[in-house]
Amino acid sequence: MKFKRIKALIESGINLYAYHLPLDVHPDVGNNAQLGKLLGINQLGGLEAGNPNSVAVYGELDIPMTAEAFSQRIEEVLGRKPLFIDGGSEVMIKTVGWCTGGGQDYIDLAANRGLDAFISGEISERTTYSAREQGIHYFAAGHHATERYGVKALGEWLAGEHGLNVTFIDIDNPV
Repeated sequence: MKFKRIKALIESGINLYAYHLPLDVHPDVGNNAQLGKLLGINQLGGLEAGNPNSVAVYGELDIPMTAEAFSQRIEEVLGRKPLFIDGGSEVMIKTVGWCTGGGQDYIDLAANRGLDAFISGEISERTTYSAREQGIHYFAAGHHATERYGVKALGEWLAGEHGLNVTFIDIDNPV
């Protein structure tokens, strides 16, 4: 399968750029940076203490909102309804942690910091209990849905800075 994919690229004269963690953490074109901008979250720092390249980050909304309103904002921005786990708090959401893709295990760091909500792409059974027992709202918004904006921003930067011909092809993935 992988051979066929790479062979098709080579035969068509298409370059392959592989990315993951560097694009997750990049402060401008990274997946987390782009998701935060799209959702209107002002990024304040990393959740991993002492790690300047923390994969999970946190920030604040300009205007606090209910969990239901924040869920609706996520749906409008990403084009898919997130799975919402109610942390049981009636407090308006102001502080938010997030980690695109499979970052659900960072929820405990977000809860320890006292954040109101946490967003990631995926969810595990333990995430549900962490959210409920620690009183933090959790939004699983889809791995693909939360990580497609970093590579798109990188492509736009490469085109603008280096004149490269870049085409972003978004192949939907429900996960």
